[in-house]
Amino acid sequence: MTPTELLALLTDEEKVALTAGADAWTTPAIDRLGIPPLRLGDGPHGVRRPQEGSGLSMFDSHPATCFPTAAALGASWDPALVRRIGEALGRESQEHGVDILLGPGVNLKRTPIGGRNFEYYSEDPLVSSTLGSAWVGGVQSAGIGASVKHFAANNTEQRRYGIDSVVDERALRELYLSSFEPVVTRERPATVMAAYNRLNGTHCTENHWLLTEVLREEWGYEGVVVSDWGASWDRTASIPAGTDLTMPGLGRADDRYVLAALRGGGLSREALDAAVLRVLELVERYGGDEELDRPVDLVAHHLLAKEAAEAGTVLLKNDALPGHGVVLPMAPDARVAVIGAMAAEPRFQGAGSSHVVPTRVESLLESLREREAGGLRVDYAEGYDRYATTTSAEQLAAAVRVAGEADVAVVVIGLPEVYETEGVDRRHMRLPECFDALVDAVAAVNPRTVVVLQNGSPVELPWVASVPAVLECYLGGQASGSALASVLVGESEPGGRLAETFPVRYEEHPVSWLPAGPATVEYRESLYLGYRYFDTAAETVAFPFGHGLSYTDFSWTEAVVTGTPETGVVVRLTVTNTGDREGCEVVQVYVHDVVSTLFRPEQELRGFGKVRLTAGESREVEIVLPPRAFAFWDVVNGAWVVEPGRFEVRLARSSRDVVQRVVLTAAGEEPATSGGEGRAREVGPVAEGYRRPGRDRGFGAAAFTALLGRGAPANRSDRPGAFTLDTALRDMQGTRTGRWLTRFLTRQAVKTIGAPDLGPVDYVAGEVVGQFSLRMLPTVSDAVVSRRTAVLALRVLNRLTRPRGARGTRGQGTGESI
Repeated sequence: MTPTELLALLTDEEKVALTAGADAWTTPAIDRLGIPPLRLGDGPHGVRRPQEGSGLSMFDSHPATCFPTAAALGASWDPALVRRIGEALGRESQEHGVDILLGPGVNLKRTPIGGRNFEYYSEDPLVSSTLGSAWVGGVQSAGIGASVKHFAANNTEQRRYGIDSVVDERALRELYLSSFEPVVTRERPATVMAAYNRLNGTHCTENHWLLTEVLREEWGYEGVVVSDWGASWDRTASIPAGTDLTMPGLGRADDRYVLAALRGGGLSREALDAAVLRVLELVERYGGDEELDRPVDLVAHHLLAKEAAEAGTVLLKNDALPGHGVVLPMAPDARVAVIGAMAAEPRFQGAGSSHVVPTRVESLLESLREREAGGLRVDYAEGYDRYATTTSAEQLAAAVRVAGEADVAVVVIGLPEVYETEGVDRRHMRLPECFDALVDAVAAVNPRTVVVLQNGSPVELPWVASVPAVLECYLGGQASGSALASVLVGESEPGGRLAETFPVRYEEHPVSWLPAGPATVEYRESLYLGYRYFDTAAETVAFPFGHGLSYTDFSWTEAVVTGTPETGVVVRLTVTNTGDREGCEVVQVYVHDVVSTLFRPEQELRGFGKVRLTAGESREVEIVLPPRAFAFWDVVNGAWVVEPGRFEVRLARSSRDVVQRVVLTAAGEEPATSGGEGRAREVGPVAEGYRRPGRDRGFGAAAFTALLGRGAPANRSDRPGAFTLDTALRDMQGTRTGRWLTRFLTRQAVKTIGAPDLGPVDYVAGEVVGQFSLRMLPTVSDAVVSRRTAVLALRVLNRLTRPRGARGTRGQGTGESI
């Protein structure tokens, strides 16, 4: 039977059931009609199917290939490679019985301290959408559905279950929605995951403008919108808004609440039927128990993971030393001091829902020692405690001793698991102090020191001027150790380019001074995200967006640019490898609007192409810039506009290394302007009202109000006695009841989700739970706590914490009816 025919045969009870999970990972089956369940599973960089009975556990799952995280794949700038990884993930999903793989994450890296940045590709929407599209295309080519996430403006982990992202319309359209739109329109992912946060006042799962008007009506999306786990609180609000499937649901008892609303007119039958029909179509397309055509080749997948880790490794620095040349690649018979516990036990993936139990793990130390038979000599010093992130005098002395005796010292450091994890943003960009001290000590005795970084986000590098070579490896997956060894000895090319800016210090990043909680996150930087800010303001950075060195050299011919901004432009040039070894080059094309009536960044990435060339090889690179590459969003007419005037097309190796410039002229059309969106180029390097000096690095309150077209909502903590379902537990710590509830939920979360043996688990669990709100109680309790119980708990909590003489606050929050 067709989905439409099945819909007509379903009872109301069955329809309501199909809009929420049967358990943590599956949709309900309707046996009498032959409707099978669907299994959903985490997996942006590896398939995570929990062992039977482990529910929401993040650490007890079946082994699967752990590919590099999105941060490393973003640095590859290689959509063909990312598609191959998607295909491999699709095959492993089939083997594990996972029908819908929850990925990719295409949210932008608005701030370098985002706890979940390792799961995202870039600070730029073109890189994010291009690689996200490749991932979706690869997964779905294997017959597995994808779930592009987290829709939308989900850029912080702090108070993530209730925080309100306050974004002006141009920034939303030109940046945060632009990272999703091409993925949705080109690849038609099976599902789109609605995020936890609120967007301009409304929870994403209940945001009709976002899910229906934009996603479905403008972009033509016909698939299923699924909630992030626990993000949908009230199906009578989320279903009409456009959320079809609530996961994991609030328990089957919650169906009675939805049924009562359906029969009482609180939920329209039309909205329910539309959601159920989309779920049935999803089951028809991806459900069932199809056998694999061939067994999964885990050896081949491991080698693919190694290739991807190499492609995402960025050579940040490789200075020549007088009389010695560059440090990298190392000589095959060099005596190498390998220093740092992460060399023996690598940090190769992020912490949180994407955690994968790998099929195997290779370390740098073992991979280098395998080359000792070929003449390489390897000494090792631990340097620091792997999980406590401390060093002793004995460890430091041993590191200095082996470094002083070596031809090359390789110091492996990074961000420990407790520094970056889903659920918690970092407080700063610094490495553990002992890591910086270790680099300083080693560099003092060996001028040929190489620093290797294993981290998911930018870090401050106070010692960068004192070492000749730095490799950013990100979180490179289970084969990261062997990949790094191959790069160090020159068997492979460090093929990566930064897909994000590395500021010198966090305090120099524009977001560092902007309002971020407790109730809202104000995107006062507007369009000036990442390099768009640093390049416009001409701020010094540690390493710019797009930067990455090679072991070889390249030349470019003069570019031939045809077409017009209104109709689209084609850029063609020939790239030649002029060195003596194989290598990669990434041609980046930026567009600069010479004179704009509205404020615009200095330049924006609008196209790129990556080529791998053998020594002496040449190849033509063609990059297409559609009209949208020259357009901005006209908030008055609600349309993309290419205005008349001159545009400069810049061909570059990074946002700070422009090789060629070509000027084009557009006839275009005059945009309609609105208050606050006035002249830009006549008033300096950044927009009128946008402040550079001191702490205020965004639009001021008045200018931001003009951008929004309304006043920004209040940004203050809920008072005791007036807590809501969105109040984060961390904001209840001033009350005895709030502290008790936090301790209780921390224990419950560790029991439900599990905890890795990775150091101070209690600290991490406490920080993660501090972001919880009462609306998450059913999810973290495996539905033991119902909606009704959570609402009653809120009322009791407010009575217990209400200041003497204060009146009640019934009705605060969302969905408080029982």
